[in-house]
Amino acid sequence: MTMTPKKLSVIIPVFNEEKNIPRVYARVLAVLGKLPYEKEIIFIDDGSTDGSVREIGALAQKDSRVKSVEFSRNFGKEIATTAGIHNASGDAIVLIDADLQHPPEIISEFVNEWEKGAEVVIGVRKKNKNEGAVKKIGSVLFYALMKRIGDKETPITPGSTDFRLIDRKVAEEFKRFTEHDRMTRGLLDWLGFRRAFVFFDADERTEGKAGYGTTKLFHLAFSAIRSHSLFPLRVASWLGGIISLVSVGLACYVFAAIYFYHDTFDSAAMLAVMIMFLVGIVLVCLGFMASYIGAILKEGQNRPMYVIRERKNF
Repeated sequence: MTMTPKKLSVIIPVFNEEKNIPRVYARVLAVLGKLPYEKEIIFIDDGSTDGSVREIGALAQKDSRVKSVEFSRNFGKEIATTAGIHNASGDAIVLIDADLQHPPEIISEFVNEWEKGAEVVIGVRKKNKNEGAVKKIGSVLFYALMKRIGDKETPITPGSTDFRLIDRKVAEEFKRFTEHDRMTRGLLDWLGFRRAFVFFDADERTEGKAGYGTTKLFHLAFSAIRSHSLFPLRVASWLGGIISLVSVGLACYVFAAIYFYHDTFDSAAMLAVMIMFLVGIVLVCLGFMASYIGAILKEGQNRPMYVIRERKNF
């Protein structure tokens, strides 16, 4: 009986990566050519406004192993990665960025770990060339915070990236997730399965500029915290309890100062400061709750996670 060879899918989300597309294709193909599997390379165009769609189309026309999914607009990298997993048919699926900061050459190491029995192989970044101080400090703080306040069933490894390999069974379970506001690596970590790690140094971006600026990274971090932790809501509750205790103590102090020591301090100014402080705390707590309520509203609307304008070579 002839056995069907295993298939390897490589998913590459793209947003305005016109000049990087031929480079990442050539380097990924060079690695895949050394592996004894059927291959497919799936580009997910996330509403690019440059010539990315044209470059992907040219590759798909000359190489039937190249497949493309073009969104109707920009939905974000996390959704693009999700769409890639939804459309991949491989026994193993590799997720990699188009900017070549994830070195394609270590895909073979991912595959080796997969062949040994790992069902999720995670690329862990040791260092990032020319990484700014703000981004580096923010990354350290994010992973430290998630370790402290995140759900215990979601063990996020410091330095872990979206550059990883997942087994077909993991992909099938991932498809069951329906939330729109997501961090893909967090959901994959939540699933569990047997894991292995491959460490790498992130290369410098060669062309274009990063699609994830500081604002988007902050939003992604907060979304991850909101999705995998109830800590912000607990903070609101704790602040209420602490302020109540402080208020009781302050009331006792004011009463004693006025009626026992006849102190003539400016009670009106003190009251104004306390009111401003309490209003600020209330607004912060309302902000936390509004964020969770907004996330609930988005999920309740049940809109499509993404809209595909065109698919090629499927």
